[in-house]
Amino acid sequence: MKAAVIVFPGSNCDRDMAVALRAAGADVSMVWHKDVDLPSGTDFVAVPGGFSFGDYLRCGAIAAKSPICKAVVDHANRGGYVLGVCNGFQVLTETGLLPGVLMRNAGLKYICKHIGLRVVTSQSIFTEGYNAGDILSIPIAHHDGNYFADTDQVKALQDQDRVAFTYTDNPNGSVSDIAGILSENRRVLGMMPHPERAADDGHGGTDGKAMFRTIFQTVVAA
Repeated sequence: MKAAVIVFPGSNCDRDMAVALRAAGADVSMVWHKDVDLPSGTDFVAVPGGFSFGDYLRCGAIAAKSPICKAVVDHANRGGYVLGVCNGFQVLTETGLLPGVLMRNAGLKYICKHIGLRVVTSQSIFTEGYNAGDILSIPIAHHDGNYFADTDQVKALQDQDRVAFTYTDNPNGSVSDIAGILSENRRVLGMMPHPERAADDGHGGTDGKAMFRTIFQTVVAA
């Protein structure tokens, strides 16, 4: 599996993402935001966490206009796999690949801690390594993780089984406790918690490891 990790000015989880993907067996390329194309043969794109462009304007808004994001959108529209974590989730909503927005945390404070993350669906490449209802311990680290979508959008996400994860104890005010959502074709996932920070024994927990293992196995099998 050939994976590309996008790097913006202010990305700080790009190396963590690359390490988790390589540990699962992927061939990983780091791709600078000013590049106009993904590496030839890219199967999987990861948009990592951090503070792209210092979170000026709106989180993810400037990054979404970077040259490489057109290639990421084209990749997704062709049926390619894309994972956006934390700031990457913000970027994916700004590109229009995922519905809704990420707003300032309800408590107006930056939050960095492990949280309980409930698996809502196992029907995706990202979640098939878990069972629906599983509770994972995954870290969060964000100031703008309050997911919002209007009533019709939330209903559509729920009716179409596109809510991937919810919080067990909502830390940021997200509507319907939503922590991660899938695209209509289920090949794009945006999530605020950091599975790449829970994929090695040295992290104090490995509940995120199954995500990267099943991504690799499914893409290789395909």
